[in-house]
Amino acid sequence: MHTQQITLAADAHILVVKMAGIGDLLLATPALRALRESYPAAQIDLLVTPDSAGLLNGWDVINDVIVLDKYLFDEPKQIVRNPQSLLKLKALLSRLHGGHYDAVLLLHHLTLPFGRLKHQALMRATGAKWRVGLDNGHGWFLNVRIKDDGFGAMHEAEYALAIAEAVGATTQDKTLYLPLTEEQRQQARQIVYADNNPDSVAHPIIAMHPGSGGYSVARRWPAERFASLADTLYRDYGGQLLLIGGAEEAELHQQVISAMTSEMPVRSLAGKGSIKVAAAVIEQADIFIGNDAGPMHLAAAVGTPTVAIFSLSSHKAWGPYTGGAAGRQAYVVRLNLPCMPCFYHGHELGTPEGCSTRDCIMQLGVDPVVVAARKVLGAQRVNR
Repeated sequence: MHTQQITLAADAHILVVKMAGIGDLLLATPALRALRESYPAAQIDLLVTPDSAGLLNGWDVINDVIVLDKYLFDEPKQIVRNPQSLLKLKALLSRLHGGHYDAVLLLHHLTLPFGRLKHQALMRATGAKWRVGLDNGHGWFLNVRIKDDGFGAMHEAEYALAIAEAVGATTQDKTLYLPLTEEQRQQARQIVYADNNPDSVAHPIIAMHPGSGGYSVARRWPAERFASLADTLYRDYGGQLLLIGGAEEAELHQQVISAMTSEMPVRSLAGKGSIKVAAAVIEQADIFIGNDAGPMHLAAAVGTPTVAIFSLSSHKAWGPYTGGAAGRQAYVVRLNLPCMPCFYHGHELGTPEGCSTRDCIMQLGVDPVVVAARKVLGAQRVNR
């Protein structure tokens, strides 16, 4: 796929740039694993945003995590108007140059003009000999280029792996990875089971995420359909419902709860615990059902059977990724309209707010999601 492959020294200094949210960073973990397996003696550093800075703490694949608040530099006027931004940027660029990197791997598409300028500046600031990344026709500043055929031509995890392969890094284990501590798992067990014996708690434990990242709330399947889905699954299988999400989604959770008509036990966990504790809660669940958003990738990373609801965005790019691992279940439920996807399609940003009618999500009924959930829960009932 790439036009050129290089081999780095065994003790190379490598910087991986992935300034994105938790879901996108998780999709980079197979590529990071490939780098460590192929270069066990290398210095492998990771440049991330504050939102995802602690996500991979405790993983011995990474030597150092460097944080850049990319939103301080989203537009040229932000830099001009905020002298503090310039000082922070200067300090960061100095640190990057002091890393003596041999190679910088950019795990981003070159979608927007100012973004391309930022990426170029960061990569050149390191002084690294090799600048590696995806080329959609705007990657002239890269000297190891991997052809970018657009969003969805490959899964984002596979694009990241292709970038790692360009420096000779491979792995057999392509699953996502999220390091969790025993303390985080204990907190999750306390949330899920309280002081009850886990064997006495009603199953299946169904984790649902009716929200989405704030950048594109248009991806949200209606709250009343999540409620109807929960009622249907309760009639079929019993169990209990855990609503997953950040504190900002508490009101959305109440909308789901208010619309439910069954006696299903339900709790909102909005804002309870860290992202990693939320992942450990999902790990305790028998199934995860949610929109295209970060918690869906958490579910894939911890190995919980996942049903993902897609609409504006491309399931081929961001669907729940199992890395081909046996025994991991992931289903995508979506319509097949000619206008889909409209958010990140081809080489363009598209429309994160969707169209005025949002047919791709508003016309998606409950039954297809029930069918996918039954594939998981029905098999679990047989095996229990």
